[in-house]
Amino acid sequence: MYTFEDLQHIVNEALAQEEFVKEPSDLYEPIQYALDSGGKRLRPVLALMAYNLFEDDIHSKIKPILGLEIFHNFTLIHDDIMDRANMRRNKPTIHNKWNDNVAILSGDAMFIKAYDYLFQYQGNNFTEVLKTFNQTALMVCEGQQYDMNFEGQDSVKEQEYLRMIELKTAVLLASGLKIGALMADASNDDVGLLRQFGLFMGMAFQLQDDYLDAFGDAEVFGKKIGGDIAANKKTYLFIKTLEKANEQDAKFLLNVFHSEFSGNAEEKIQQVIAIYKKYDIHKLTREKIEAYFEKAHEALAKVSVNPDRKKHLSGLANKLVKRKM
Repeated sequence: MYTFEDLQHIVNEALAQEEFVKEPSDLYEPIQYALDSGGKRLRPVLALMAYNLFEDDIHSKIKPILGLEIFHNFTLIHDDIMDRANMRRNKPTIHNKWNDNVAILSGDAMFIKAYDYLFQYQGNNFTEVLKTFNQTALMVCEGQQYDMNFEGQDSVKEQEYLRMIELKTAVLLASGLKIGALMADASNDDVGLLRQFGLFMGMAFQLQDDYLDAFGDAEVFGKKIGGDIAANKKTYLFIKTLEKANEQDAKFLLNVFHSEFSGNAEEKIQQVIAIYKKYDIHKLTREKIEAYFEKAHEALAKVSVNPDRKKHLSGLANKLVKRKM
């Protein structure tokens, strides 16, 4: 059995051996730049971990599964354009380093390249693998549209937000696991359970990100605390606070999340976090995270392989969702 770190190394080595740059260079150099910029390689690693539950020889599946990482990075390039983000993984974003047109076209090329890699799998479940990938790609687009819609809304309901993060974040993790299981010719029940595991883990992972943005340790979390608040993002914490807040606090939150705030960004962040604490939103969010985390482990426990073979997936879920506060 391979550990997460083993597979992460294997994926990184496989990507390093691929040559993406050719003419015209302005189309292909940004692809190489994006894939060389690091990242956890979580989606392809999850696919390989799912495959490895049932089969020991993973090497024939590495190349097609790289398509998941290429697709994920395509989504980041287009997200950065829409968010006007200038940095990604401590490096200039592609639209910032080149320009919007280059980033759009290079992203489109990456989407096509993702299919090139997936087509290198020619197993029994090829049609189902491709169907899963197509459905997932469309759902990620739907999630991004909901996220952009929320920027112009005064309020977002809890279920609307949860559906958005399911589509934008969780389904790609879930589909990676499903695709890995399909490539291993796993039973329909096990394929479904692994998808459930990934979906619940993805929900917990994103809610943990929301939580850490307000209540994490900046050095451990890896980015500045309060970034979502400064950017007026309506996260789970904001939504739940509006549900519980009195009229005065609700009005304050709505005003500052529409940039109607006379103080500086740090003052805004501290005042919003103080309101979150006033209504015990940190505890409520932790409870929601734990609920999804438990559902993830319940699904994984039902997968019909020896429990010892599931320990690396279980450990990865613990690591992702139990990140230090």
